[in-house]
Amino acid sequence: MSMAEDLAGLRVLVVEDEMMVSMLIEDMLDDLGCKVVGPASRLDEAMALAKDAELDCAVLDVNLGGQPIFPLADLLREKGAPFAFATGYGDAGLREVDRGSPVLQKPFREGDLARVLGELRARVG
Repeated sequence: MSMAEDLAGLRVLVVEDEMMVSMLIEDMLDDLGCKVVGPASRLDEAMALAKDAELDCAVLDVNLGGQPIFPLADLLREKGAPFAFATGYGDAGLREVDRGSPVLQKPFREGDLARVLGELRARVG
């Protein structure tokens, strides 16, 4: 089974405040057969989507226009929805509780996203 077949239908919440980066992630997810939830560019809209939308996992920009994503990470953790952080700073900007979460180092390629989504899919119930 190919990676795209393995990821087909995976509902991925995309939280990214840079429009061009968000569009690129959406295109990558589409290529991988995933379904995009959102995207959200602000914390409040991301929180609403996480509460109300059906999703399997999420890709979270760590910093949304100066606002940390951590309240959303906490909500997703409570719901049991796995997530990965997308950041240009590696795990340096993460809280202790978030260390060990998958991190996509920006800029990343489709193969990197596919690998991380494969890790997240394995955690989906």
